Formats: sequence, C-alpha cells, structure tokens
Amino acid sequence: MTLLSLSAWKRHGVTPSKCAAKSPTGIIPAVDDLKLLQSLCAVPTAPFAESAVVKFVIGRVRKRSGLTLRTDRAGNLLIERAGTKNLPRTVMVAHLDHPGFVARQMINSRTLKASFYGYVRPEYFPGAKVRFFDDQGATTATVESFTTADNGRADTAVLRVRRTIAPGSVGMWDLGEPRVAGKKFHGRVCDDLAGAAAGLAVMEGLSRKRLKAPIALLLTRAEESGFIGAIASVKNKQLLKKTDRIISIECSAEQPYAKQADGMILRTGDRTSIFNSAFTRFLGTRAEALAKADKAFKFQRALMPGGTCEATVFDAFGYTAAAVCIPLGNYHNMNADTKKLAAEYVDLRDWQSLVTLLTDVCTNGHAFSGNHAELQQRLNDLHDKFAGLLRS
Repeated sequence: MTLLSLSAWKRHGVTPSKCAAKSPTGIIPAVDDLKLLQSLCAVPTAPFAESAVVKFVIGRVRKRSGLTLRTDRAGNLLIERAGTKNLPRTVMVAHLDHPGFVARQMINSRTLKASFYGYVRPEYFPGAKVRFFDDQGATTATVESFTTADNGRADTAVLRVRRTIAPGSVGMWDLGEPRVAGKKFHGRVCDDLAGAAAGLAVMEGLSRKRLKAPIALLLTRAEESGFIGAIASVKNKQLLKKTDRIISIECSAEQPYAKQADGMILRTGDRTSIFNSAFTRFLGTRAEALAKADKAFKFQRALMPGGTCEATVFDAFGYTAAAVCIPLGNYHNMNADTKKLAAEYVDLRDWQSLVTLLTDVCTNGHAFSGNHAELQQRLNDLHDKFAGLLRS
C-alpha cells in the first residue's frame, strides 16, 4: 500500500491543509489525517477477525504520550484523554469490522471453506473475487458456492484458492487498495474504518490539548454481526460509565435527502430507534456555530434508515447517546446500479466536516448540561413575553 504524497493529492484535485490547527475545517483534511484515513482503510478486517486493525491502532496510540489505551475481555479498545475536572466523559464510538470472510479449513490443496459475516445480498456472491490476507501476504480466491442462513444471508462459502490459506485469515472483496478520485475516497472498506479514522484523528489532534472534561474513543468489534462488541461493552462494564455521553460514528448509506458533498450528518435516528434529544440538540448547536464561523463547514440533519447503528444499542441500555455519520456510496460494496461488487466511497469534504465537529464537541463537551435546560429557558422566556395576551 502506497501513501499519496502532497503532490499526488493535488494531481487528484485535492489540496490538503498543511496543519489542521491552522485550518480548522479547510474543506480537505490535513495531510496527516489523509494518510491516517488511507492507511487504516487498507488494513484487512472482518467481524470477529479484527486483529490487524487492533494492532494498527495500538501502534499509533503508543506514539501519543497524551493518550492511554485499555481493552476489555471482548477485545474492544478504549482510547482516553484525561480532563482537568471530574466531569462526564464524551465517548466517540466506531467499529473495527466490515462484512467479510474468515477462513475455516482447507478442503483440499485448492479449495477453502470460509465463514462470511455481515450483510451482502446473495446475488453478489457467485463467481466473486476475494482477497485473503495471512502471514504469507495476500492471495486471491473465487467464490464457487455458498449457503445462506435462515435470515437469507450468506453464511458459509467454498472458494477456489491459489494456495493454502491459514485458518482465521481475513478475506475481503478484491477491490483494490484505497485511492482518491477527485474529492472522493474509495476503498474496499469505508464502513466503518473511515469512521474509526475520524475518531482517531480527533483523539490524536487533542492528545496534548488541555480539556476540561475527559474524552475517549471506543472501538468495537463485530458490529456487522449484530453489534456484538457494543453489547459486550455495556454488559461487561469494564470500559464505559453510565455518565458517559456517547457519539456513534458511522458511514451510512447515502439517501436522496442526505447526499454526499452536502456535509456530515447529525443522525437523529436509524432504522430501529431515535437518539437522545438533548444531546443531539447540543451537537446541532455546535454545528450551527461552526457553520456560522466558517462557510466551508457543512452539515445536515437526517434520520438515516439504511440500517441500525451502535447508538441504538447504547440508547437501549440507558446511555445518553447521539450519532453522526457521513453519506456512503456502494454500501457494503454493493453497487445498486450495476448489481456488481464495487469499492465503497465517501466524500473527503464530508469526512473533514465530521472530524471538525467531533473535535469541537470533544473540546466543549463540558458545556452540555445533560438536559434541555437551555431550551427550557428559551421557552419560558417566550411564554413570559406573550403570556399576558392569553388573558386579554
């Protein structure tokens, strides 16, 4: 995997800012953040097989003296930055997996049996090309047959391979390395490693900042198989506190009313639930202030029904939870127009706006009252101004 140089970004029509601190939004991410996005999205991953991503994250966090890292018995990671006061913590959440294969056993020297986890419609499987990653490097395979579970999703596949593949190895659709085309970022995975990269960029950017309230990034496992890591995090109670304010970060399927290049999205809800009203309003207030101060910053507000995200899990278990996302093209590598597998893609301007808002909210999380106190005051003032007319 080759990282693009500054001149290469410019050839693609992208002009990254040299320093995020000097250009808070800058429309296009800082060079270091772009490299983070590209390098993380090149790491192979699948539900229950996120070890390569975990290794990548641990390697980066160890280089930041202002950050600490803990893990729980489920393998979730929590990256923390301490605050100066004993205040509720703002916790961003992203998941480390993407729909993919996990090698199980060689049937013979050229045939592999593998499990598939996550949602990709069955019609995309026949004859599909897959790239497996193990200690010998990467090698390609072809889906020869597959079975489906009771829910209609593919669950086991038989693949023709070029060599022996070690059990536990990750297989992903063979769609090439991450790349930039214009102002779009393409990769075999954006959901949700691009979200994780945004969270990491925020944590690294604030690693030496003086913050009133503590902040953290929770990186979860096996979201694509039913939020297993997120559920484990609330059940084992090793990493989270009930006072945490949680922000789920996602790449969510683009909608007709929530398009790419129109900005990051304040996700009011998903297919299953809606999220904490007061915290969502706080994020909206911060976004409005950013947009007023810098016309380059763009955001949208929408209910994204393309799927269920981890904010639903945390909301269901009684946490204060909100959600943000960026519009995703070719959701789960499915091109709805061609009916063929394709790289996922996001807009770099949306991704940068996501990083900008998360940075602002993490910096100013102490200002969130935990309720609608500010809105209640506005409503009370409005009532007091006109209440006399009700008695006339």
